[in-house]
Amino acid sequence: MQGLKVLTYNIHKGFNSGNRRFVLQQIKEALIKANPDILFLQELQGEHKRHDRKIDNWPVHSQLDYIAEGVWPYFAYGKNAIYNTGHHGNAILSKYPFISWENINVSPFPWASRSLLHGIIKTPKSKQDIHIVCIHFGLTGKERRLQISTLCDRIDSHVPQNSPLLIAGDFNDWRGQADRLFHDHLNLQEVFRETHGCYAHTFPSWLPFLQMDRIYFRGLSPVSCERLTHTPWNRLSDHAPLAALFNL
Repeated sequence: MQGLKVLTYNIHKGFNSGNRRFVLQQIKEALIKANPDILFLQELQGEHKRHDRKIDNWPVHSQLDYIAEGVWPYFAYGKNAIYNTGHHGNAILSKYPFISWENINVSPFPWASRSLLHGIIKTPKSKQDIHIVCIHFGLTGKERRLQISTLCDRIDSHVPQNSPLLIAGDFNDWRGQADRLFHDHLNLQEVFRETHGCYAHTFPSWLPFLQMDRIYFRGLSPVSCERLTHTPWNRLSDHAPLAALFNL
């Protein structure tokens, strides 16, 4: 069987956990070394009109272009927070081309902008199209319940039962609200839990104790999943990334 390596990471807009240093270059270098086929990124800064003037090593183009350049030729970005100085959101970077992608607003409240980024990719490793969804859910329980319901409706209406599916990102779901519905309704499994027996503790990165970041799947065979907390990851974003390997 052919392998597919994926990685999910909340990059904290390119700043370290204390917001004292801009570490996007180090994040890019670490991601290149990890070398996933598909990257699910959250809190990627699409534009910031103040930072691009005040921070010396701010990318000339977007953070997405900067990270993707030379490694991941195909990418999609969906805004999920828009403000006067710019916007940030979710991104998917891939070594394989997109058939299509769409950003879906899942914000139940005007003050809490959230979205899910749904793409379909074709790889030479599989005869089937692979559906991939990058998410960053809200901080309140009510907000997450509504977003989980919207995500389930999206999967039911747009993803065939026999198609490989990956849903990854920052779930902010430390109470495990998503798991029962994902398992019972969508027949999804979480890869770290399948390979280690529990969810990964990924926040905060310097001393992780909250189970925030996950990779759910169906129609693929999990091989391994690693929580990246060693150097340099523990000096970068406030989240620890998850890297998983699947057989197709």
